[in-house]
Amino acid sequence: MGATGNGIGQWPAEDRPRERLYQKGPDSLADAELLAIQLGSGLAGCSAMDMARDLLSRYGSLSGLAGCGVAELGAIRGVGPVKAVRLAATFEITRRLRSRNGHGRVVLGSPEQVFARYGPLMEDLKKEVFRVALLDAQNGLLRDAVVSEGTLSASLVHPREVFKPAILESAASLILLHNHPSGDPTPSRGDILMTREIAAAAKALKIEVHDHLVIGRGKHASFKALGLL
Repeated sequence: MGATGNGIGQWPAEDRPRERLYQKGPDSLADAELLAIQLGSGLAGCSAMDMARDLLSRYGSLSGLAGCGVAELGAIRGVGPVKAVRLAATFEITRRLRSRNGHGRVVLGSPEQVFARYGPLMEDLKKEVFRVALLDAQNGLLRDAVVSEGTLSASLVHPREVFKPAILESAASLILLHNHPSGDPTPSRGDILMTREIAAAAKALKIEVHDHLVIGRGKHASFKALGLL
């Protein structure tokens, strides 16, 4: 089934991913089949299913593929900018749904609650991203903001960029967040120095820094729990 050179449209109807999903539900499809639906089409001599299998083989899993930036996806032969945007949007929708397991007001009163919300958004990213979660007086989330996007090894963060959204939002407190693309959330010396600098500036502005959460693959490190804040 789906040998190279045979387009999915030539397969028997019961074997086509779209038809099977419609008739039997999405849980009946393999990862490659779901990915092929998002790709929509392949190249001459290479079906969308062949391309999906190649992408999963190259990146190891859907999670590995989801960590690619849109430009990296677009540079892959047969993907291009249109399919790259479609894939990136699908991956981002998935992250947001995973992070919003619940309705109504979001309260971030513990490292576990913070990780439950932001782990799905940040744990599979391939570069460091620094966010700040802005809270009201009852630890309710007002909004969050991306402060900096760095390289694979470092993210440069200036206190001014951290507190600008907090002041505009009249936040009572905030939580710092960033990811380690290596998957190991252990705070580095640079993380500790940066956090101390931000905490000192926060004290002058009378804004409390509740915590700094470093997000790794499936795990996290809390500065507060570690006694570093």
